[in-house]
Amino acid sequence: MRSSPFFRMALLLGLLSAIGPFAIDMYLPALPAIGQSLRADIGAVQMSLTAFFISLGAGQLLYGPVSDMVGRKPPLYAGLAVFAIASVGCALATDIQTLIALRFIQGLGAAAGMAIPRAVVRDLHTGTDAARLMSLLMLVFSISPILAPLVGSGVIAVTGWRGVFWAVTVAAVAGLAMMATLLAETRPASERVESSIGSALAAYWLLLRDRHYLGLVFIGSFAMAGFFTYLANSSFVMIDHYGLSPALYSVAFGVNAAAFFGASQFNGTLGERFGLARLVKFGVAGCGVAMVAMFAYYAMGGDSLWVMIVLYFIASGFMGFVIPTTGVLALEMHGAIAGTASALLGTLQMLTGAVAMAVVGAFTDGGPLPMVTGMAAGALIAGVLTWLTLGGDRGTQPARRVQEA
Repeated sequence: MRSSPFFRMALLLGLLSAIGPFAIDMYLPALPAIGQSLRADIGAVQMSLTAFFISLGAGQLLYGPVSDMVGRKPPLYAGLAVFAIASVGCALATDIQTLIALRFIQGLGAAAGMAIPRAVVRDLHTGTDAARLMSLLMLVFSISPILAPLVGSGVIAVTGWRGVFWAVTVAAVAGLAMMATLLAETRPASERVESSIGSALAAYWLLLRDRHYLGLVFIGSFAMAGFFTYLANSSFVMIDHYGLSPALYSVAFGVNAAAFFGASQFNGTLGERFGLARLVKFGVAGCGVAMVAMFAYYAMGGDSLWVMIVLYFIASGFMGFVIPTTGVLALEMHGAIAGTASALLGTLQMLTGAVAMAVVGAFTDGGPLPMVTGMAAGALIAGVLTWLTLGGDRGTQPARRVQEA
């Protein structure tokens, strides 16, 4: 039985992590309306989403080392403040170019909430304890893809798409208040003594030469690339192609997200029993089978919305075993540079997703096949990387707590 502070920490970190994704998921039902309002085509509207992902990834490279040098809280304050200011600008944008630029700045602010909570988890726990805390964090984080599209469609119905950005501004201010009152510093001054710009660069070089770390990061990255492809294209496919209302689209989106975060809650128990690496292999295999089945169905001319929803529900559940667990395993042996390791992990995940969205966007025609092809490709690449990184018996024993040197 876990103590209440354990759950309080998961709640706080999950809410801080969710602020940036909330700005994505509330925004999804508004994409067609934004295109009409700003007289922009699908590609330009999708670029506002891609710009956010690029800066969300790149910004973590800065926040991670800084959090190792000055502590976890100061860069969180700075990031949320930048996010709030940019959100106000997005709400006032009058053309698509301005919106794209401000979404890029907004992503830079949101990057703090993505990189630093993972480092806080590593500050406090390792092994299956970390997997449990990360999974609880992801459960709280799940309010974003489950509730945000529903909230977003409601806000859009009342205030129009600009109201989405006023809402996330309020969320950022609330996050600042929660952090100031509830989050203690987990990177004490004694552990920052040897942290500097030079040590950060050395840490990145160390990580970029660690094949096991990179393998785990990219397993999660390509699993997430399929999800990002779904993010960028599903509103157009389900609203324009299949004729769903923004509210029904939000329900369909939330159902798949619920599968992901529901499955992730078993990671600690399953990891302790079978080993975290075996759990990753199982999740990648299941996701791959479901995604290949979906691709085969659409490639042969199928066009049922229910087939998409059911198969992606299954794939999302298997992804819930993969993405949090690969993050825990990647950070396991890098506790002394957890902020930097978390930042590089987040950057590579976001940039992989942004590239996937851009590639699929070049072929998008409003129908489901380009989206499904990109999603299946991400799952298959994750499968190959899993075999290369976790093949054989390596890491298949239940994870044991790693003690700091």
